[in-house]
Amino acid sequence: MNVRRLIPTAALAGAVALGATALTACSGAAAGTGGGNDGKVGVTASFYPMAFLAERIGKDHVKVDSLTKPGVEPHDLEITPRQTGQLGESDVVVYLKGLQPAVDKAVSLSGVKNVVDASTLTELEVHGSSGHDHGAEGHTEGEGEGHDHEHGEAGRDPHVWLDPAKYAEIAKGVGAALEKADPDHAADYKKNTDELVGELTALDAEFKDGLKNTASRTFITTHSAFGYLAERYGLDQEAISGVDPESEPSPARMKELQGLAKQENVSTVFFETLASDKTARTLAADTGLKTDVLDPLEGITDKSQGADYFEVMRSNLKNLQKALGAK
Repeated sequence: MNVRRLIPTAALAGAVALGATALTACSGAAAGTGGGNDGKVGVTASFYPMAFLAERIGKDHVKVDSLTKPGVEPHDLEITPRQTGQLGESDVVVYLKGLQPAVDKAVSLSGVKNVVDASTLTELEVHGSSGHDHGAEGHTEGEGEGHDHEHGEAGRDPHVWLDPAKYAEIAKGVGAALEKADPDHAADYKKNTDELVGELTALDAEFKDGLKNTASRTFITTHSAFGYLAERYGLDQEAISGVDPESEPSPARMKELQGLAKQENVSTVFFETLASDKTARTLAADTGLKTDVLDPLEGITDKSQGADYFEVMRSNLKNLQKALGAK
């Protein structure tokens, strides 16, 4: 089980001052329009899905920096003094409250005027470790233990970007924030937002059509990140170990999933690119199932099945269709 490392508030406050000093002393390092961005709006994004929106909507008018580098599991992000200072110097900060506790604290202390919290731009829901409700007695020992980071405030699931319709709502909010921060280019931001929302609407239609008729409606994955996707398209998500993709599942949970796989005609166990595939392969070996990738899109790496959000989501759709027996 991963240990989530949180930075004490006092230490973080010190890091804000230290990081801001370091950025001021370093020529061209500031993230704001006044330093090193060639007059562009300096946007700091917490992780890939937020950076993608800022880049697609801002295009040539923005310079986007992501706090979470490629290959880093976002939940485990540690904020460096330099990154904390960068937040304070940004023109706009785009993040998703409830996903990365260290980022939440840093943002609250940054003093940035234009802060976009994606969790306020769409309705966040509570999802268990499966796409449907098992009831209080249906959860086995070890599911979701000790990982409240995954389900944000009041148990809300933060993985909204995996639902194209909800991601489109967030895109509109990011666009509005950029218009406010840089009114001289408001028309461009509006145009780019409308184009992106149109693409997300089309992607939503592709998923609806592609998953309309399938032999099974249940999929098994290591990471309980696909609750919104499952709900949107009428599927049932079953997570091996609950919310942590690398935690060891209990023997009871493995047995339960073995039975479920037979009952629900499950053919495939999904793993992801940023976490170990050990538990997925163990379950697959025990049940005679295949394995494949279902990417939660928390970051893009050389191992990702696509170069950007849309390519990876379409790879996810293709893999789901194959696993669920789409007709």
